[in-house]
Amino acid sequence: SRGLPGILAFLADILLVLSFQTPLKKTNALIAQMGITFANAYVPSALCCPSRASILTGKYPHNHHVVNNTLEGNCSSKLWQKIQEPYTFPALLKAMCGYQTFFAGKYLNEYGAEDAGGIGHVPPGWSFWYALEKNSKYYNYTLSVNGKARRHGENYSVDYLTDVLANMSLDFLEYKSNFEPFFMMISTPAPHSPWTPAPQYTKSFQNVSAPRNSNFNIHGKNKHWLIRQAKTPMTNSSIQFLDDAYRKRWQTLLSVDDLVEKLVKKLDVNGELDNTYIFYTSDNGFHTGQFSLPIDKRQLYEFDIKVPLLVRGPGIKPNQTNKMLVANIDLGPTILDIAGYDLNKTQMDGMSLLPLLRGDKNVTWRSDFLVEYQGEGYNGTDPTCPGLGPGVTHCFPDCVCEDSYNNTYACVRTLSASWDLQYCEFEDREMFVEVYNLTADPHQINNIAKTIDQEILEKMNYRLMMLQSCSGATCRTPGLFDPG
Repeated sequence: SRGLPGILAFLADILLVLSFQTPLKKTNALIAQMGITFANAYVPSALCCPSRASILTGKYPHNHHVVNNTLEGNCSSKLWQKIQEPYTFPALLKAMCGYQTFFAGKYLNEYGAEDAGGIGHVPPGWSFWYALEKNSKYYNYTLSVNGKARRHGENYSVDYLTDVLANMSLDFLEYKSNFEPFFMMISTPAPHSPWTPAPQYTKSFQNVSAPRNSNFNIHGKNKHWLIRQAKTPMTNSSIQFLDDAYRKRWQTLLSVDDLVEKLVKKLDVNGELDNTYIFYTSDNGFHTGQFSLPIDKRQLYEFDIKVPLLVRGPGIKPNQTNKMLVANIDLGPTILDIAGYDLNKTQMDGMSLLPLLRGDKNVTWRSDFLVEYQGEGYNGTDPTCPGLGPGVTHCFPDCVCEDSYNNTYACVRTLSASWDLQYCEFEDREMFVEVYNLTADPHQINNIAKTIDQEILEKMNYRLMMLQSCSGATCRTPGLFDPG
């Protein structure tokens, strides 16, 4: 394969950082302990479609224009297909670097929608395409097999999606060409709802409940109105609901752990493991009870924007932890860099992690990045919660709503030797600002917007405006707290 390394990327669907070590024991042993764990890996938007679009394009949402999970929000729309898809990193890998490419699993939430070409649409850049129609499911789903519909039922032995992805991936490794390097992206439904575990795992983690950190089930005082509207304390039914969800999510991850093990073993048997980079990450985080929000993502806090990122591969020393600030917009540039592609030819906003993976000394790295989210909602009233007025959506038990059309915000997340800060502005009538000092307050309980030094506030506001309009290289300019 011209000596170029193989590349394998696992993408989980909504996985918290805190929760991957216990259910993903083999993944931890086979990837994290054999390579590097990025302790500060983030997504620029805590929602599936914008985040996945950032991974594929290496761009912030304001540059790829996917703002939520709907076709109207540009998720897998005709416009996305025309303007962004031809320039994703897999398209460049296949066309410019000679890689054979394989995709299996969830692509984008609206993939396969009739108004966007249906499942006959195979995005450029994929030699083998096994994509799930629409959003995560475990049974009773349709796959696009290179553009042809294949329907699956509910028989565990032939239909359980995580296992189906494992089998298709093993087949690819068995029959692929040995004359071209390979790239695989395996995007599991787990641990996204409906959280259907494999039958052998339905009894696992019976005593597990969601973590009770200091921000669990407390009122989000001094926070944006959407957080303030959550009922505190939560009802017993809400707490039971979120604990149950947490347990089932862990159960679904046990099948992902099996999948990772099978693929790593297969690469080893094929004699390809030592020349393969393996990435494990997620499209966003998740909350379960923090600030009395039962379950969802979409918020600006660490629990929603922070994700695991584990990497092993040639030249990566085992058992390392790296504390640099990295984001999912860095994955595309990293993978293209591994394949020897000139990153100056791309329009990507992210940076290659390859120098960090190799342990290069004197690497100049970012000290901040942008988080941006555009509320998903409509002007009508949520029929399940008529008392809450117009504009709210995703209302869970007891009418706690997780989103609204004006839940639109942008943040600068700063991490440097001397500062660990988050500065956020909302685009709503209040023009609400939230600022957190994560050194003193890692669980983001105290909004210090009114007490922080005014000069720092103004500088962060300026930096935020700059990042919100950045593109390519201007997204990588030094932040406020860069040394020097």
